[in-house]
Amino acid sequence: MRVLVTGATGYIGKRLIPLLIEQGHTVICAVRGKLRTEHRYRAEDHVIVVEADFLNPETLENIPKDIDAAYYLIHSMSNSIDSFHQMENDCAMNFKHYIEQTNTKQVIYLSGITNDTKLSKHLLSRKNVEQALQSSTYALTVFKAGIIVGSEVLLLKLLEI
Repeated sequence: MRVLVTGATGYIGKRLIPLLIEQGHTVICAVRGKLRTEHRYRAEDHVIVVEADFLNPETLENIPKDIDAAYYLIHSMSNSIDSFHQMENDCAMNFKHYIEQTNTKQVIYLSGITNDTKLSKHLLSRKNVEQALQSSTYALTVFKAGIIVGSEVLLLKLLEI
């Protein structure tokens, strides 16, 4: 399968990509800056690193259209709570609009635990992203996790395709 990984330079992305490669998938790593990542996978035949900023929809054209599955691991950061929420929403909507134009059948999203009725602004944003990613053109699987501190093994088992 051809699998897109957004958030490829983050904690989860960096640990997920080698497992996907090991399973025989071709991995498309979407990163804002190739220089931070490209050297890591230079020797890998089944890795394609593309520059794409989900706040800038024009850059998404760098992502191939022939994708089978995608991991949405983007978490926007900003000093302003208002900007943070808007950035999260914009990234999710831009991702969704682009992915709906591809062959993608499955999107996997890593969210926070949003079961409570009173949520922090951060968790409310995670819940809103989950709703924004819903689509009739692909299946959405949402994994909800608290703060991720440790074991790669347990976490990566949860994220396997």
